[in-house]
Amino acid sequence: MALTSPASSKLLCDTTQPQFSRVKPLPCMNTHAIMPLACQGRFDMVCVKSSLKYVDVLMDEEMDKIRRLQNGSDVRGVALEGETGRSVDLTPPAVEAITESFGEWVIRKVNPDGVKNTVRVSLGRDPRLSGQKLSTAVFAGLARAGCVSFDMGLATTPACFMSTVLEPFSYDASIMMTASHLPYTRNGLKFFTKKGGLTSTDVEEICDEAARKYTNRLAKVSTLLAALPTRVDFMSAYARHLREIIKARVNHPDHYDTPLQGFQIIVNAGNGSGGFFTWDVLDKLGADTFGSRHLNPDGTFPNHIPNPEDATAMSLTQAAVLDNSADLGIVFDTDVDRSGVVDKEGNPINGDRLIALMSAIVLREHPGTTIVTDARTSVALSRFIAARGGRHCLYRVGYRNVIDKGVRLNEDGIETHLMMETSGHGALKENYFLDDGAYMVVKIIIEMVRMRLARSSEGIGSLIKNLEEPLESVELRMKVISDPRNAKSRAVEVIEAFRTYIEEGKIQGWELDSCGDCWVSEGCLVDLNERPAPIDAYMYRAKVSGPEMGEHGWVHLRQSIHNPNIAVNLQSAVEGGCRSMASDLVAKFLIPSGMNKLLDITQIENYSA
Repeated sequence: MALTSPASSKLLCDTTQPQFSRVKPLPCMNTHAIMPLACQGRFDMVCVKSSLKYVDVLMDEEMDKIRRLQNGSDVRGVALEGETGRSVDLTPPAVEAITESFGEWVIRKVNPDGVKNTVRVSLGRDPRLSGQKLSTAVFAGLARAGCVSFDMGLATTPACFMSTVLEPFSYDASIMMTASHLPYTRNGLKFFTKKGGLTSTDVEEICDEAARKYTNRLAKVSTLLAALPTRVDFMSAYARHLREIIKARVNHPDHYDTPLQGFQIIVNAGNGSGGFFTWDVLDKLGADTFGSRHLNPDGTFPNHIPNPEDATAMSLTQAAVLDNSADLGIVFDTDVDRSGVVDKEGNPINGDRLIALMSAIVLREHPGTTIVTDARTSVALSRFIAARGGRHCLYRVGYRNVIDKGVRLNEDGIETHLMMETSGHGALKENYFLDDGAYMVVKIIIEMVRMRLARSSEGIGSLIKNLEEPLESVELRMKVISDPRNAKSRAVEVIEAFRTYIEEGKIQGWELDSCGDCWVSEGCLVDLNERPAPIDAYMYRAKVSGPEMGEHGWVHLRQSIHNPNIAVNLQSAVEGGCRSMASDLVAKFLIPSGMNKLLDITQIENYSA
């Protein structure tokens, strides 16, 4: 549904209440007009009953539309026309209902004893074209809930959380409007309180309530707000916070206020929200940032997807580092909750390499600490961490899963300072367990400066020179053949069948993987403690061995929370190993189990052929 006014970018003060249209039942086609009145009455009653059933079905479908917007601990959807096979589902009315439900949820948390306190909520957004229009819906929803709103404008996801803890702001909650690295047609919502990001269970509760609100209204959202949100400049305060951290921890003996003097650092913001880090952090600390790319926000992302995993983003940054003989290159994703770097030799550092780099830095500061990662990391990374005295806890894929596991381990008395996913989401205990791409880069920059002060001529890449690389690594997808409503249960059926096949020994040499003496087993799925985490997506990892090569790889199947498909990750230490494992997966599991009838396995068949 569209806004009531095409001038959606302009917020207006108005005290009138939005008007909502009624749902009209389909008219009954009574062809028996000559029947006696009593008969006509009976026929009319039957007809009305049929219409009500139709409306109930319609309501269920509308409620499912809202529930399907949940994406784990986020909300994501299509906000602009332009995607083949996808219609717009993240509409202003949907956003209004979701943010009203979030506002009410926050109020219950802030006022558990019923005492009324003013609840303040901030909103930040990335530069997507739909952001301004949907921001109006956010403010309308928060106003309905009774919250006071604060508009941060262009911001980053980590900054939104930090707005709940940094004085003098200290908001009760915050929302970031972003769809991360997804196309410009998408958008979404991330939710924070002072305790951190919401869990999948929290967001499910909010979306369920929003679905009821949405279907009860089936309405257009009003662009006329009774009270305008207060505009605040939080990004300047956040940038100053990062600068002070660098200055204090480097403690440069010659120029305390400009510790990056003499360093050239190149930033590739991908036209997302990360440009601030160049002019508000690096430049003010004395760094030379000449050669930086795509700093100005542009919601169409004309140069490449802002994503540290994107090959184009990385290759452009590598070229810029080498062309300018820079000390470091930085790649941010759209909302700056992820990052990757390029060392002075032009080597890309993302995925396992970035986790290894952060592990090396953190283990210097906290010897023996546990490091949590998702279960797609390599066996070589586990050896790298162990060689430096650390403990590696493999866990479920999903950055929220990885971070929450670290939080629980600390609560259980197991010191855990770093939690990172291969996608680049990384959180530190010292920084509120917040996945902040800018803070990760701050840690790397501090280490780089310290190395130079210690008279080292090596760059940051020297810290991971002993990391072995897997010979082969590939990710494939199997699409679930189902209507959207049943796709999740079908995917779970496939993955549970995979577990059963492995446990029963039906694929020789395949065994469910675990973390050894760690706290997770059964393919990094089930917690061996008294507080098991709710499962947002099913997944298992099987290690693969052979009589000649021994253990040489693994296969990881997981249900996607983004799309109706199953991701298949394979990694091998021998040539041709991934292709061989893919072939066995098809021939020894998918076909004999009949699971191939629930899936489109074309991609994996083509790869293994």
